[in-house]
Amino acid sequence: MSEPITLEDIYKLFEKTNQQLNEQLQQSRQEFDRRMAEMKAESDRRQAEAKAEADRSMAELQKTVARTSKAVDSLTTRWGRFVEELVEPAIIKLFRERGIDVKETFSRGRVTRQGVAMEIDIVAVDDTELVAVECKSRLSKDDVDEFLEKLQLFKQAFPHFQSFEVYGAVAGIEIDEGIDRYAYKKGLFVIKPSGDTVEIINDSQFRGRKW
Repeated sequence: MSEPITLEDIYKLFEKTNQQLNEQLQQSRQEFDRRMAEMKAESDRRQAEAKAEADRSMAELQKTVARTSKAVDSLTTRWGRFVEELVEPAIIKLFRERGIDVKETFSRGRVTRQGVAMEIDIVAVDDTELVAVECKSRLSKDDVDEFLEKLQLFKQAFPHFQSFEVYGAVAGIEIDEGIDRYAYKKGLFVIKPSGDTVEIINDSQFRGRKW
């Protein structure tokens, strides 16, 4: 004959069940914390790898940009020199035909004086007149505007030409649309390739501005 179940038996059973539940809850919590730690570690690892890869890619991109920029600068410089070498031999003849009796040329005239730093690609000169020439592989409006600013400061940078009549000319293998008209409306001679040499494309009635 079984013994009757007492209140104490029920209480002990409740305590045992509660203890088992607490143990299971503790185990579940520990397992949850373990998995969360693993997930965080994995996430941190992936983030670190992604950051390292991004940093490596950015470093490679910066190197590529630097190499490309250097190559473009070098190519631009070579093209600019090519234009100068094409233009300079023809300068004296071209401007004598326009009534400006220059006799000699020099290139890459560079000076810093009274806070003005300036470089002129080609200067054709005689005793009282000179022509300053800006050479570009591709001539843009910005190039023309920058050269006009140079001409405004030319005699400040080169005071030994203070008494000279100074003319300006721009030369380009390619000239952006409408920029030739823009340049000679500003009083500049415009020089373009013609066959094996170059020519002044302003009409014969054109009279250059004097700076």
